[in-house]
Amino acid sequence: MHTFYPPVGVDHEIAPRTGTAFSLRAGQTLTVIDPLGRQVSDLLAFSAADPRECISSGRTLDYASRIFLTKPDPLYSNRSNVLLRITADTCGRHDFLLTPCSKDTFRIIYGDAEPHRGCFGNFVEALAPWGIEEDAIPIAFNCFMNVVVDGETGELRVDPPKSKAGDYVSFVAEVDLVVALTACSALQSNGGSFKPIRWRVDDPLQQAI
Repeated sequence: MHTFYPPVGVDHEIAPRTGTAFSLRAGQTLTVIDPLGRQVSDLLAFSAADPRECISSGRTLDYASRIFLTKPDPLYSNRSNVLLRITADTCGRHDFLLTPCSKDTFRIIYGDAEPHRGCFGNFVEALAPWGIEEDAIPIAFNCFMNVVVDGETGELRVDPPKSKAGDYVSFVAEVDLVVALTACSALQSNGGSFKPIRWRVDDPLQQAI
């Protein structure tokens, strides 16, 4: 299994409309930061022991009995194991309903003649070293994405994120993981502009040494 453990305690930046992937050890904390405000970051997590096990929107929302997750909610896998747990959240509004944007998103919804590959394409490229192929990519946990749901009709509306500059959400890994992150590529999701995302891994065991 391919591994890439990023330096801990260091802020890393994802350029607008790009993505990255890395290994995360059990017990480490991942913090996703919106440095400028109103920018979504799609997050995926796969078990390092068996990447066929990945975060599951359906199981997580079913067990939570609500669609808006925050501290201390767990993110379950398709095998009903907790992969991540939210440990801090200064924004309080994220999405776990909508699929990563893709070339098809921009073709079907936006009518783009030459569509960007979107978060989906960025995930495919970033996860290739781990052998995770496009058909294995699930619904992402969309950090800072503000999806409004009409309780009567079920209609979905994507509004600008509520995140302000410097807002963050942190997750602790319950098992060894492969994690992928993007700086989302959809204009509607990000209040009409594309901005970077920052992220950091902290390790309490290393910090205690």
